[in-house]
Amino acid sequence: MKNIFFTLMVLFGTSVATNVMFAQTAGQTVDNGAKISFTKETHDYGTVKNGADGTCTFEFKNTGNAPLIISNAKGSCGCTVPTWPKEPIAPGAKGVITVKYDTKRPGPINKNVTITSNAVNEPNMILRIKGNVLPAPEDGTPVNNAGPAN
Repeated sequence: MKNIFFTLMVLFGTSVATNVMFAQTAGQTVDNGAKISFTKETHDYGTVKNGADGTCTFEFKNTGNAPLIISNAKGSCGCTVPTWPKEPIAPGAKGVITVKYDTKRPGPINKNVTITSNAVNEPNMILRIKGNVLPAPEDGTPVNNAGPAN
């Protein structure tokens, strides 16, 4: 009977120690690694002229303790084209993601850019752009070209 009791106590103690070890390891995983932090996650173009410069930037910082690697950035459609740093971003360093929107498409802007990285806090980050593009300007010909009344 003593052997069974002793065996159960050893198994219980091992189980508790294992659970504590896994809990500590899980906590370290969240704290260790690259972390991405953006100064803004949405860019509002407001109302822009048709054909205007549709470039905006999203600045970020690696607030973690390992190099940040952005493996991909993808716009939600072909009219939204991101560019991103291909080299690792050191801990504490900053970087910029540039997004170019085709402003020759009149109407509302409501697009996403999905950032894929090794960041432990946000491995798939979504940035947003919004605004409104005005219709293309008329070519200058008057709508009513009947001329002056006689």
